[in-house]
Amino acid sequence: MRKRGIYSFVIVFLFFLSCSQDYSPKPRGYFNIKFPEKKYQSFTSDCPYSFEFPVYAKVIPDSKKDAKPCWLDVSYPDFNGRIHLSYQPVHSPSEFNQLVEDARTFAFKHTVKATAIDEGLISYPEKNVYGIYYSIDGNTASSVQFFLTDSTKNYLRGALYFNEQPRLDSIQPVLEFIKKDIDVMIKSFKWKNQ
Repeated sequence: MRKRGIYSFVIVFLFFLSCSQDYSPKPRGYFNIKFPEKKYQSFTSDCPYSFEFPVYAKVIPDSKKDAKPCWLDVSYPDFNGRIHLSYQPVHSPSEFNQLVEDARTFAFKHTVKATAIDEGLISYPEKNVYGIYYSIDGNTASSVQFFLTDSTKNYLRGALYFNEQPRLDSIQPVLEFIKKDIDVMIKSFKWKNQ
């Protein structure tokens, strides 16, 4: 009987002790990401285009077995991401229209998970570079897609992917960092033999 009284006293004491403090859960923590300094270098090859890309990224050939010539990945090993670039020569107006529609279809396939899809026009007439930039918000596999063309002979599509489960709140800082690199890539983009 005496043991029961001691247990009861301890339980009541702990109950009153726990009620005297305010409890607030700790917020979820994330890694502190150190971003490198923004510096760019030129990419030139036998492909019919050139652009600038960051020094902390690597341009590597696409390793898929069905990859075509001039399909490249701008790899970000420190961020576990890549910008997939696929080049296609254009032989007819109907082929060009189909490529533009394919780019739109690929971007809008993310509608299921996207909270918004914004389109922006790309136009650099002095370099004969035109296209559309798709910014896809939400927990989607690709947050940025774009295509560039000279409207007659050349077409290049780009898409940013991370090798992680899509969680926008986790990748947002890295996404914003890489979006600036994509902007530099697009602004510096040139077709050869124009």
